[in-house]
Amino acid sequence: MRDGRKVLTARDLLGVPVINLVLVIICLIGLWWLVSASIENPDRYLPSPLAVAMSSIDMIEKGVLPSYFGDTLVRLVIGSIIGLAVGIPFGLLLGINRTVSDIFYPIMNFFQSVSGIAIFPIIVIWWGNSDETVLAVILYTSFFPIAFSVLSGAREVPMQYLNAVRTMGASRYRIIRDVLVPGALPHIATGSRLSIGFAWRAVIAGEMLAGREGLGWMIFTGQDADLTAQVILGMIMIGVTWIILDHYLLRPFEADTIERWGLVQR
Repeated sequence: MRDGRKVLTARDLLGVPVINLVLVIICLIGLWWLVSASIENPDRYLPSPLAVAMSSIDMIEKGVLPSYFGDTLVRLVIGSIIGLAVGIPFGLLLGINRTVSDIFYPIMNFFQSVSGIAIFPIIVIWWGNSDETVLAVILYTSFFPIAFSVLSGAREVPMQYLNAVRTMGASRYRIIRDVLVPGALPHIATGSRLSIGFAWRAVIAGEMLAGREGLGWMIFTGQDADLTAQVILGMIMIGVTWIILDHYLLRPFEADTIERWGLVQR
């Protein structure tokens, strides 16, 4: 421990001792291997870990796996940036005027309940099966978590702070910049993490439905061709990528922001 903080050492990975993590992974792989060996036609229903590893090597040698992985990450980054760039200002603008936010809140709540998959058909009618369609689904899905989080954070800023800067003649822009944004930063950090998580799921689903190359399309084509090892490989890559992204980027950003601007102290 140093200054009340837990210091990760070389023996730590994902916040837990490496030996513990390795033992859990070995046990899961062993169980997977036993189940695969005990069923008929495992290549179709549950390929062994070796079969999945061989599938990954084959796809890497062909250059397909790196290409799919890169396409998915690019869509995630672009879609998340757009979603945050739209959602954060929108939440702040609603937060500065309670009357307007009360009007928009039920409308936003309605559209939030309609999943990105549900609106996918109408977006395809508008734009066809294109990258723009996938990005639109990502934007739609990631917008609401960040917008609601920012709105909640802006509403929690004490009214006396807002009234104080108003009496000093501050413009609406300065109120947002100097009062609402600092006050809502912990909610912005939490909402950003949620928003990117929703975007990650949306990009996979969007690639499946729109037929765009990526991890989602890799899983879909694997299912269509009875390549179960390819499907499982895609699932593993999706899960591992998110764990790494969340643990090493999003969670530290959220924790540091809450510590610096919120009420939590370590």
